[in-house]
Amino acid sequence: MADPITLTLPDGSSREYPAGTTGAELAASIGRGLARAALAVELDGEPVDLDRPIDRDAHVSIVTGNSAAGRDLLRHSTSHVMAQAVFDLFPGAKYAIGPSIADGFYYDFELPDGKRFSDADLERIEARMREIVKQNQPFLREEYEPEAGRAVFADQPYKLEIIERASAGDISEEESADLADAGSVSVYRNVDAEGNVLYVDLCRGPHVPSTGKLGAFKLMKVAGAYWRGDEKRPMLQRIYGTAWEDKAALDAHLHQLAEAERRDHRKLGAELDLFSFPDELGGGLALWHPNGAAVRRVLEDFSRERHEANGYELVFSPHIAKSVLWETSGHLGFYAEGMYPPMEMEGATYYPRPMNCPFHILIFKSHMRSYRELPLKIFELGTVYRFEKSGVLHGLMRTRGFTQDDSHIFCTREQIVPQLQELVSFVLEILRAFGFSDFEADISTRPVDKSVGSDEDWKLATDALFETIEASGLPFQVAEGEGAFYGPKIDIHLRDAIGRRWQLSTIQVDFQMGNRFGIEYVGADNERHQVIMIHRALFGSIERFFAILVEHYAGAFPVWLAPVQVSVLPVAERHHAYAYRVVDRLRSAGFRVELLEAHSDTLGARVRHAKVQKIPYVLVVGDADAEEGTVGVNRRGTDDPERGVPFDAFVEQVEADVIEHA
Repeated sequence: MADPITLTLPDGSSREYPAGTTGAELAASIGRGLARAALAVELDGEPVDLDRPIDRDAHVSIVTGNSAAGRDLLRHSTSHVMAQAVFDLFPGAKYAIGPSIADGFYYDFELPDGKRFSDADLERIEARMREIVKQNQPFLREEYEPEAGRAVFADQPYKLEIIERASAGDISEEESADLADAGSVSVYRNVDAEGNVLYVDLCRGPHVPSTGKLGAFKLMKVAGAYWRGDEKRPMLQRIYGTAWEDKAALDAHLHQLAEAERRDHRKLGAELDLFSFPDELGGGLALWHPNGAAVRRVLEDFSRERHEANGYELVFSPHIAKSVLWETSGHLGFYAEGMYPPMEMEGATYYPRPMNCPFHILIFKSHMRSYRELPLKIFELGTVYRFEKSGVLHGLMRTRGFTQDDSHIFCTREQIVPQLQELVSFVLEILRAFGFSDFEADISTRPVDKSVGSDEDWKLATDALFETIEASGLPFQVAEGEGAFYGPKIDIHLRDAIGRRWQLSTIQVDFQMGNRFGIEYVGADNERHQVIMIHRALFGSIERFFAILVEHYAGAFPVWLAPVQVSVLPVAERHHAYAYRVVDRLRSAGFRVELLEAHSDTLGARVRHAKVQKIPYVLVVGDADAEEGTVGVNRRGTDDPERGVPFDAFVEQVEADVIEHA
């Protein structure tokens, strides 16, 4: 008889079990409720099917649907059910990959005779999926040698290609979910009560025990997707869906999607006349209209003022530079695919800048620096140009030309941790000023393939980031291998008004780029020493941060940010003179004001226009106001106007709102 195995539970307790105990048996030994909720088991952090025998000592946890791992499992399993439904309804269909993704899943298909999925087809597929769920078909796992696996999928060219490329070691992360370890091919079959095979798929797994564990799902849309993202390969049809642990979670997600659509910055950008993307400019290049430019100016002025108050030196640099600069920095070696093509002029090759850091290094290098000058903090609102594929462009969220609030801190080794701690505090202070309060962080470590520098330097930099984040109290997670080629980084994330997570500020420690440019400082010992660089973009980019603000506030900017803070509406033309005086006084106080004159439209129509434009204050002035020096105040978000408000009191109120960033 085999020796017992020791399984350590999440609470730290350990239990002995017979070798070969399954995850289902483990869950049942803990409690009936857990057994009912169990979807899979994690062995030392790796999820496996509930019916997989456990034959070694391990740290174990039961995966349930209300966890991140459980939702991922539900979504992946639901994608298989969707593919089975497509096969049932569209004989001859070919299928490619069907992974889980953030908040959902997709599967790529090729239908016979060039048929396209319709909205009605999605309804039919979803109905068939519910029948499959009701049948409670078990997911059964089998492993084959590659040759036997090819035989199973002989009529499925995309699955065959995945098997072939896996054998050659050329496989994407999404496709790797379709394969087992050690060169074998993992297959999942769905069977009926008599054991008849109803559906078979190539998949690493794990899956939920049976289709009856699913049910809270919805198919969302169909989109085109080139096979392997290559426009020279076949265009497939991708069905997107979402799946959750129960109907309440699904309904909450669908509500959030509806809210996100209502808040879409591209839609609001047009409705509020903030920006546009004319075809004549080319993809990913925006024009800022007066309303949008007004908000942008407030953002930039606030950023400059706060940086100057925190000891930063403001600089400016050009938009292009000779290729030698990008060769020295390493960007042409590590980042060329993201750069615009070169320009040849007067025998030299120039590139539009993808980054600001080399320019700031040249400023530092303009003369020998003393340790007394360090840390030197350089700041610039610098516009950069990066070539993004057209398929990933997304309003102001993903553009080809954007402005970073970029800073570089040049410091000694001893100053790294204090500067990082100061930076994190500064970042959170600025973001809180814009109404955000829910933050978390990622620490991205050394890339496996593309990186430069010694192990010692990378360890020092990474340790400094961990020390900083742990001292900050921010919740964080580690993104292994996601650092830049020159150093590890901290990414600060925030959650917006509807709970979405946005990656925003980035802080990177860099031992390498200064060495590439040969920058040094003279220490107290009169010797030259290595300069450490800290790269930091606080907003990330002005464009993306602006888009996040639009969606966070659903276009109803707080008073201090609103493009128009006050709209003044005279009741009739005889009130114009008083309205002009109100406007002049507000403008002299520094407020952004518009006047909607009486002859332009009816009073009701003008009030509606101001409300649609989400203006914080709408002032209506009539006879009594002109005689008594008052205004009628319609504050955004309230249904009851205030009549006869003394004008001076109103000015004080708006001033207070601006000062308090309300």
